[in-house]
Amino acid sequence: MIGSIVSQLTTGEGAKSFDRYGVGAYYMDHANAVYPSNAGGVPFTAAYIQSKADPLADIHEDLAAEQKARATYDNILRVCDDPDVSNVIKFLREREVVHFQRFGEVLDILQSQIK
Repeated sequence: MIGSIVSQLTTGEGAKSFDRYGVGAYYMDHANAVYPSNAGGVPFTAAYIQSKADPLADIHEDLAAEQKARATYDNILRVCDDPDVSNVIKFLREREVVHFQRFGEVLDILQSQIK
């Protein structure tokens, strides 16, 4: 979602604009296309997704992913001054909170079945 927002905000921008913000190399490789990477430019990899075939371990991984996403959205909101972007980020952040709550409910169910 963040990549799509950045792509939409940079449509029509050229290499000089990307250079000005220190991401000229990104533009050379991808123009303003969505290319999932972290803030340091490290590309997304499926290695970030962990699965152990253990319901308790897997649900804890899901809970952690939701919290990390929420924290990222919090960081973006601290520096964002565009109300249109902020509104989208606030929606995405709230979605992470709800997902975390639902996964927490699943964790409770799993733990009650194990006892």
